[in-house]
Amino acid sequence: MNVRQLTIALIATLAGAAVCAQEVTVAGSTTVQKRILEPGAAGLKAATGIDVKVQGSGTGKGMIALFEGKVPAAAASETLEDAVGSARKAAKEAEKTISVPGNLQFHEIVKDVIVVIVNKDNKVAALSKDQLKDINSGKVKNWKEVGGADLPIKVVTSHAGSATRAVFQKQVMDGAEYVAGAIEARTTREEIAEVAREAGAIGAVSEGFFAQNPSKSKTVKTPTISRPLGLVTVGDAKPEVKKIIDFFKSVEGKKLIQ
Repeated sequence: MNVRQLTIALIATLAGAAVCAQEVTVAGSTTVQKRILEPGAAGLKAATGIDVKVQGSGTGKGMIALFEGKVPAAAASETLEDAVGSARKAAKEAEKTISVPGNLQFHEIVKDVIVVIVNKDNKVAALSKDQLKDINSGKVKNWKEVGGADLPIKVVTSHAGSATRAVFQKQVMDGAEYVAGAIEARTTREEIAEVAREAGAIGAVSEGFFAQNPSKSKTVKTPTISRPLGLVTVGDAKPEVKKIIDFFKSVEGKKLIQ
């Protein structure tokens, strides 16, 4: 083989590799991002040729990106109905108008549990649903009211449009509003860090994410708070998105979920 033939063969090989590697962008839930898509990205690419890129903006904003055709799939950490609700909240917060497609599909990958976290020095070991509702809505303002130290409670939650916040508010708080002055964290990592920093703080985050990043905080025993994690598409999933879904539902893919 002469130099010209070798060059042509090399170009063909590189072109073939470029065709095989397909980049897919998914926007939305940081829980899905940190528990599923990022930990399994290398395995996904090796098995399917899909190079997944994640925009961790929260379920609501991810759904808006899907509605606007900016991404082929949104990552959601709540039911489809609630994810649409989070999108509406995020749109209201951003003062923008959205149009919700009528043929949305939710592709569940795995179940997740939300855990309640407090500072590691907090002596409270368990909280009931009613206590959690009263704390987060502001009715209970001091830890001594629920068996703890004489210490003001500082409620920490995620941003408007966050699925974790929406699920907690629906399942635990019966739709009540958070106490005025509650700290709104931009990310789950920031929420955990805030609870670790403030002695009287309380938050609610994904169990899987917390297990990876406990910092100086701990969980307290509560009633189970669960929700689905998955991808949302408009109509049937496109072939490249279906490959992502099928991979993470496979035996090999499930092993990579954190």
